[in-house]
Amino acid sequence: MMTTDIQIQYDVLSKEGLASHSKLINLRISESKNMYIVHRALVEQLHKKRQGNANCKTRSEVRGGGRKPWKQKGTGRARAGSIRSPLWKGGGVIFGPKTKEYTKKLNKKEKQLAIRNILYNKRKQTVIVNDFYFQSNQPNTKLILKNINELKINQSEKILIILPKKDLNIYLSTRNLKNVELIQANQINLISIIRSKHLVIAEKALDIIQKVYNE
Repeated sequence: MMTTDIQIQYDVLSKEGLASHSKLINLRISESKNMYIVHRALVEQLHKKRQGNANCKTRSEVRGGGRKPWKQKGTGRARAGSIRSPLWKGGGVIFGPKTKEYTKKLNKKEKQLAIRNILYNKRKQTVIVNDFYFQSNQPNTKLILKNINELKINQSEKILIILPKKDLNIYLSTRNLKNVELIQANQINLISIIRSKHLVIAEKALDIIQKVYNE
C-alpha cells in the first residue's frame, strides 16, 4: 500500500492556555486513493463487538419427535411424520439464527495505518497540552470544566482526552461528564477518535502515539 510521510507541528498549551513551545510529530499515512483502510479497520472493530451467539434449534435438534404421531392413512387427519415438525407447537425453527463468528482479520500494521490516517484527518480539531494541564491533587470536576473552557472547546461536543498513563484523579473528575472520554495513548481506537469532535492530547501521550503507532 502506498504511503507518504507527513510532519505536523502543534503548539503545546500551558495551564494558562498559552502556547509554551511547539511539538513536531511524524506520521506515515495512506495516499488519498487508499483511505479505504480506515473503513476496513472500523468494520473490523465494530464486528468484534458482535456476540453472534443467537441459536435456534432445527427439527433435528429438538428433543423427541422420533415416533410417527399416527399412521399415514385412514385417520382422516393430515399426514405427519414428527411432533417436532416446524409446523407444530414445540417444533423446530425454519431458517432461524445460528451461532456465527463475525470477527474479521486485519493486520496490525493496517490497524496502525488506519489510526495514523484518522489522527491526521483530525489534526485541526486536535489540541496538545502539557502533561500537567489536567492534573490535580484530588478529583475536581469543576477544574476540568474550567480547563476545557480555557481551550475554547464547546462542552456540548464530544471530547476525547488522551493521556500517557492512567490517572485516577482525572478519571474521577471526568466520569460524570457525558461528553468527555478518557483513554490511554497506547489503547486508542478508531471508534473513540471518530466519535469525538475534539481531541485533547497530553504532550507525553503524543510521544507514545508516535512510538506505538508509527511502526
